[in-house]
Amino acid sequence: MKKLVFVFLLAGFMACQPTKKRLDYPMTKKVDTVDVYFGHEVPDPYRWLEDDNSEETKAWVEAQNLVTNAYLAEVPYREQVEKRLTELWDYPKISAPFKRGGNFYVFKNNGLQNQSVAYIKSDLDAEERVILDPNTFSEDGTISLTNFTPSEDGKYLAYGISRGGSDWREFYVKEIESGKLLDDHINWAKFSGISWLNDGFFYSRYPEPKEGDKLKGVNEHSKVYFHKVGTQQSEDKLVYEDPEHPQWGFSAGVTDDEKYLIISVTESTSGNAFYIKDIKSCGKVIKVVEDFDYDFYVLDHVDGKLLVRTNYQAPKYKVIAIDVNNLSRDAWTDFIPEKEGVLEQVSLVGGKVIANYLKDAHNEVEVFNMNGEYLYNIELPVLGSVGGFSGKKEDDFTFYTITSFTTPSTVYKYNINDNISAFYQAPDVDFDANAYETKQVFYTSNDGAKIPMFIVHKKGLKLNGKNPVLLYGYGGFNISLTPSFNVSRLVWLEQGGIYAMMNLRGGGEYGEEWHKAGTIMQKQNVFDDCIAAAEYLIAENYTSKGKIALMGGSNGGLLVGAVINQRPELFGAAFPAVGVMDMLRYHKFTIGRYWATDYGTSEDSEEMFKYLYAYSPLHSIKENVEYPAVLVTTADHDDRVVPAHSFKYMATLQEKYLGNNPVLIRIESKAGHGAGKPTTKIIEEYADVYSFMFKNLGLTPRYE
Repeated sequence: MKKLVFVFLLAGFMACQPTKKRLDYPMTKKVDTVDVYFGHEVPDPYRWLEDDNSEETKAWVEAQNLVTNAYLAEVPYREQVEKRLTELWDYPKISAPFKRGGNFYVFKNNGLQNQSVAYIKSDLDAEERVILDPNTFSEDGTISLTNFTPSEDGKYLAYGISRGGSDWREFYVKEIESGKLLDDHINWAKFSGISWLNDGFFYSRYPEPKEGDKLKGVNEHSKVYFHKVGTQQSEDKLVYEDPEHPQWGFSAGVTDDEKYLIISVTESTSGNAFYIKDIKSCGKVIKVVEDFDYDFYVLDHVDGKLLVRTNYQAPKYKVIAIDVNNLSRDAWTDFIPEKEGVLEQVSLVGGKVIANYLKDAHNEVEVFNMNGEYLYNIELPVLGSVGGFSGKKEDDFTFYTITSFTTPSTVYKYNINDNISAFYQAPDVDFDANAYETKQVFYTSNDGAKIPMFIVHKKGLKLNGKNPVLLYGYGGFNISLTPSFNVSRLVWLEQGGIYAMMNLRGGGEYGEEWHKAGTIMQKQNVFDDCIAAAEYLIAENYTSKGKIALMGGSNGGLLVGAVINQRPELFGAAFPAVGVMDMLRYHKFTIGRYWATDYGTSEDSEEMFKYLYAYSPLHSIKENVEYPAVLVTTADHDDRVVPAHSFKYMATLQEKYLGNNPVLIRIESKAGHGAGKPTTKIIEEYADVYSFMFKNLGLTPRYE
């Protein structure tokens, strides 16, 4: 098969190329909106772009897309890039099977299906059948599956869908044996699970939003309900609410023995309270933890005790036991004490406790008995990211997946009693993993902190300072970046490009202290860590200034916007995706207020306002500065980070930057923050992104 290869253009040849000309961007009107923060006036001339329903905003979106599409259409190899991406994407994918209600379930994708299909079988050797095919929900694949929860008795399947990538969920119920879709239909769920109890399930929802506020209005007054199969949503029983705290969010789950309902309470992305309710005795809700200082995830109820994963008095997390008859903190005991690695995930399966630790941004898995005593490690086949281990206490085996930068997600069957892993399923990808190497380096940030970074490239790479680099980061919300396979990156790697992934402060790679070191008044540490990564790659002769493409999404989009404002000369291209770009107003939309524990808000204090204003990507764009080429990506149904962030940022950048590098925005329709996006749209977007990257880093791909 022919493969796309890079031809690196020599400096002399580049000098003979036509001089870049500034693009003719759409005119964006300005209004006289001014906000006052602690006596400081801040103009917001593009405030009108926050109205996603206005015809004026829709016209602006159309005009911007016309310019962007015209630019990309002139990239001579854009179609070849998309063709190669399609070839690489076209391989069968399979999830780890899981057992529920006496049946096994697995998700499969034949390669280019827009959405993966759910299959069911009575045992692993039985013939499987389709139980749910999300590709039938819509012609273009823009309705995606968000929840998939079979009932414990094996009679029903409750599932959730998202339309156009929105965070709003609709829940449906179907009979498993007959496949019949029932009349049950639940609206306005968001950030909700489904937890079965007998012939119904618990879920949480918000009130129906006002007309025009569906994708941008503030979400308040979360409530927990119980829905009985075969009834209308209007008949659902209200289980819990707290009218005095409208900004709190609630979610509910049932313990395995169906004895307790666990209600988790949140007001941000960090820390939660939790309450319990004795289901069998119809007891009242008891508040076990009422503050939001720490994270508490209830694993299950075992022999009169709640086993809870928490960072309470343990920045790297541990498991504690809470006696349900004595809930006092003084009576809490350590079940699995804090260790060197970060305790990311815990499963209770097959009479064992399987603990997944993060050590230097890769996973190691340890097994304990039900007394919390260490037994042994699970020997993993490769260094990478591990997930899975779902199941029940009585199961003899479970499944897990492992992936790395050059290893697609591979499924293993794990015999719990014998501690033996057996290969189960691996995809066949048109990619020679043996031709590449991955290394982990530790570089020094501005304040002396040692920051990990993974570097992936072809074997035999010459450190001559001429290699193009795709630098990726996130750095926030206690989220860890670990080695994972992304088929789109193969278009970059197979042609000699370097991929570098930073484990910045603000993430969860080393526990809560690492997270806190990149939040609030220490957020600049994250940007410094990113800048230091670029400088390290240059100093070590991997690359040079102007040959680095910086990429990140959501909080990572904020990272990209802030860093290119502070050090634009380091980068040749930048890709802020669905980014938080307006740090003064982010908390005024949908669920944005939840991010305040990481960011602080412009209303907290004058000091906090000034700190945010100084790095806010929208507000720190400079004039008379040579910016790298910028391609912003966002979507019209993003109700997590509303697209107004990207709209206002791009309008400002096009106004203030007078150079000739393209600064463009790509606005997807019928898509959201990223989850559930159909395969066709993903491939099209990556084809645009990589074509833009190749062109603006001075690379010409061609077929041989």
